[in-house]
Amino acid sequence: MWSSARDVAAGDLVIIWQTRELIQPLLITPGKDLNSRFGYYRHADLVGIPYGSKVGSRNGKGFIHVLRPTPELWTMALPHRTQILYLADIAFITSWLDIKRGSSVIEAGTGSGSFSHSVARTIGSVGHLWSYEFHEARANKAKEEFSLHGMADIVTLTHRNVCKDGFTVEDTVDAVFLDLPAPWDAIEHAKKALKKASPTRICCFSPCMEQVLRTVSALNDSGFTDITMFETLLRPHEVHQLSLQPLTQAVEKLKKLEQKREDKRQHQIARTSKRKRDDLPETDTDNVGGKRLRTQESAEEDVGIRDIPDAVVDPGQSANQPSPIKISVSKVSPDVRGHTSYLTFARLVPTAPSTIRD
Repeated sequence: MWSSARDVAAGDLVIIWQTRELIQPLLITPGKDLNSRFGYYRHADLVGIPYGSKVGSRNGKGFIHVLRPTPELWTMALPHRTQILYLADIAFITSWLDIKRGSSVIEAGTGSGSFSHSVARTIGSVGHLWSYEFHEARANKAKEEFSLHGMADIVTLTHRNVCKDGFTVEDTVDAVFLDLPAPWDAIEHAKKALKKASPTRICCFSPCMEQVLRTVSALNDSGFTDITMFETLLRPHEVHQLSLQPLTQAVEKLKKLEQKREDKRQHQIARTSKRKRDDLPETDTDNVGGKRLRTQESAEEDVGIRDIPDAVVDPGQSANQPSPIKISVSKVSPDVRGHTSYLTFARLVPTAPSTIRD
């Protein structure tokens, strides 16, 4: 799948990362240009650079990262032709269906190919994926992408109405994934395609609870067991790094602030004693309406510790002080990703052969 070379070459498909929300695939074609709000780039300038490089624009407006495609990045960057499966659902489905290297899998409802790419990487060259798409234009576009991405030997794509005509294989696959408007109509066909000699699994992807209920009834009627339904939600955590001062350093800073306040108080006492000795008269500005005006010095007395800047430390002393401790903390994002679809799983266990006694 895709290029495994270290450097980008002409004809490679790369992923252009501009922001977390702006990721796009790009087929490197010398002679063409890429224009975005982050600048102007020539495809020829990207040829020969290592994957993962940060590339500055020719007009100085910004930069991009040129990444090697992966199924995860493809899911984030692919052109949407239908609703797609995202990483959380894909990972959970792959795990529960026990899809691994060498597995044989059926996917009904190719759509934009998000799930297809992840399954193709998981099963590898020794496994096989049979994918079926009802819409002819989407099937042709997906077949073109699979060929371009080097998946033609792993994926067999067929334009077919599996709910009506069934699948093209029988007693062959280890797992079936149905992403259809009416998956209950394809349950019996899926049962025929699953291997009879070993336990197999099926997953149905349905956005509505009414679809789940009809699917569960069809699974029960077809002899499936361990029927379970899940809903996958994402709850992102925002990670930040904070700097904490050692306790000894904080105590030392407080002591210096207290000493500074004490020195200022002693200085004021000394000035008052000197004025009394010299018998200097008080000026009218010292009393207004019987109230004493706050002088700059008295105002400084009321300054809180938070308002006082950090004490200045000599360069020779700063080298001996311990550096701040940095810790990572996480904060749960208040926004939880909404519902995509319900995942209905079931197992098909082979029945033991009956024993006939004479």
